[in-house]
Amino acid sequence: MRARAAPNQKIFAQECDVSKPSEVSEFVAAAISALGTIQVLVNNAGIYGPKGSIENIDFEEWKRAVEINLYGVFHFCRTLVPHLKSLGRGKIINHSGGGATSPLSFISAYAASKAAVERLTETLAGELRDHHIDVNAVAPGALNTRLLDEVLAAGSNAVGDAFYQKAIMQKQTGGISPSLGAGLFVWLASSASDGISGKLLSAQWDPWMELAERTDLLAKSDIYTLRRIVPGNRGQKWG
Repeated sequence: MRARAAPNQKIFAQECDVSKPSEVSEFVAAAISALGTIQVLVNNAGIYGPKGSIENIDFEEWKRAVEINLYGVFHFCRTLVPHLKSLGRGKIINHSGGGATSPLSFISAYAASKAAVERLTETLAGELRDHHIDVNAVAPGALNTRLLDEVLAAGSNAVGDAFYQKAIMQKQTGGISPSLGAGLFVWLASSASDGISGKLLSAQWDPWMELAERTDLLAKSDIYTLRRIVPGNRGQKWG
């Protein structure tokens, strides 16, 4: 897909291995030089990594997935935050997803790294709140991308029958429209979401277009975050 600039718009593109700090630094410097400023950072690079039981997967492949999915987010945030602080405002949007909210048996590198991205998102939101930099994560929904094709190619022996059957159904039904997730990314990048920070929002399930009315409530709440569940949360009186 080739991006096309709108009137008075400039597009800058450059290859970058997000797992390598030096390449990230070069990319950010080149982008600022070409565009003048960066006000919004979207961390979207991600891979599933190895598929299979933990004793059988290749560790180097597992580590590589974490380097891209987690380290890549860290490197870009760390590199761009000083620039955003100098502007006195900014938006950071991290692609997290279902891997953060529930276990994914046989895709452990992806699940672990995406959960880590959400905790990093919440942590940075606290660090950057006084600088008016909002940091959020997005779960765009089950999209029919190359990652789905990888699951289907791996087969049920690698990813488990339940996840494989779910992938087949998703392929047949078409999955969630990419435009839904894109809309949430755009909303979080806009001034309409100012003050909403440290949240993991689902493009499919959350009423995100209405959240601007609840900014003050959300700032004081752990709604749309990852938290430990204790017995009392489930109506139990032990523990």
